[in-house]
Amino acid sequence: MSATQPLDFNDLPDEVMQELGEVICQEMRSRRTVRDFSSRAIPERVLEACLMAAGTAPSGANLQPWHFAVVRGGEMKKQIREAAEQEERAFYDGRAPDEWLDVLSHLCTDASKPFLEVAPALIVIFQKSKTTDHRGVESKTYYPKESVGIATGFLIAALHRVGLATLTHTPCSMKFLNKLLGRPSGEKPFLLLVVGYPSEDCKVPVIEKKPIDEIVSFY
Repeated sequence: MSATQPLDFNDLPDEVMQELGEVICQEMRSRRTVRDFSSRAIPERVLEACLMAAGTAPSGANLQPWHFAVVRGGEMKKQIREAAEQEERAFYDGRAPDEWLDVLSHLCTDASKPFLEVAPALIVIFQKSKTTDHRGVESKTYYPKESVGIATGFLIAALHRVGLATLTHTPCSMKFLNKLLGRPSGEKPFLLLVVGYPSEDCKVPVIEKKPIDEIVSFY
């Protein structure tokens, strides 16, 4: 039988829950993906705290099938940019179908990714096919993509909450990240998260989020 412990649960009054729900909604509405970053350094230990928050995410069998590779060195960021832009040029010059490029057009993106060098930190999130369980025994991971996706959501929310901007970047393909960062073949690059402060002249596209009646059904 596995060990258990009492649940530490914060049972809030209804009115406090409602107020907090509104505050959280407004905070997350203010989050925007940015592509123009400042080189301003991130305060010490802020990234570590946000990464630890991401590590609390639920996962299949609690196997925590993620690895976060934090890149801050200028030379490594340059190599990642060069490799990513090579993949992006292939994407925009023929790999991507026309309908995909049409959907992207209003975001004004292209193969140039200067933010990969300018931003103070890149967090490469890897999805692990194997890890060790609570007994220290190697195990196949279960629902790794779903688990890593949830942890990534935790991380983006935490970074926004502490006052940092992010960009989710997914070059097609991302296999070069294993080689550059020396990660094993059993780890699959899931996402490249660009982290920092927006530049002073940063602008973002005008977009709309779908209203609740288009994204939620109550039964």
